[in-house]
Amino acid sequence: MRVLVVEDETKNVEYLQQGLSESGYIVNIANNGVDAAHLFNTNIYSFLLLDVNLPDINGLDLLEVIRETSRVRVIMLTAWGRTNDKLKGLDGGADDYLVKPFEFPELLARMRSLQRRGDELFEKNALRISDVELDSVRHRVFRGSTRIDLNTKKFALLHLLISRAGKALTRSQSIWLIWDMNFDCDNNVIDVSIRRLRSKIDDPFETKLIHKLRGIGYVLEERA
Repeated sequence: MRVLVVEDETKNVEYLQQGLSESGYIVNIANNGVDAAHLFNTNIYSFLLLDVNLPDINGLDLLEVIRETSRVRVIMLTAWGRTNDKLKGLDGGADDYLVKPFEFPELLARMRSLQRRGDELFEKNALRISDVELDSVRHRVFRGSTRIDLNTKKFALLHLLISRAGKALTRSQSIWLIWDMNFDCDNNVIDVSIRRLRSKIDDPFETKLIHKLRGIGYVLEERA
């Protein structure tokens, strides 16, 4: 299973990476919220271990964005141990809350406990709209009976569109969630990527699902 650790303290990163790797997990590290969002939208994770006090984006704000599209298991790891802090994390969508410093065996036990709760606690394998089905675990996309092969970026973009079906996706949201915030918002990378995604998802089929919202961005929806 793959785990994303979002932590900016070097000693904690080394401690978690070594322990999780020795326990059989594949570990990715992000030292800030921007990198975390990028990794999260280009990989499939079983767990997110999330610090609250990050150098750019507050961990709770990052959790709010992630919860818009995913039920990945999230454990908050933070020195903020007051009851009010815990309630903010749990009410914000975290599945568990562990206060630093903690014993590593306790973290593993909490991860195992979350695994036993069942499939409803993590991201659904398949997302569907109209005759499009996206399987995030097997990294497969079908339109009807036709399998469509997408590279990582196109898959992440379709995943974002289909998980927000019927809602406008602005260019700035796309840049923040899939690429990184260093991109110029006037850059045509989004339009080019959408055009290439349409060539796979829409162009060969009669019913078009990806629509441009002039001056805003794009939306994926079935229109009469």
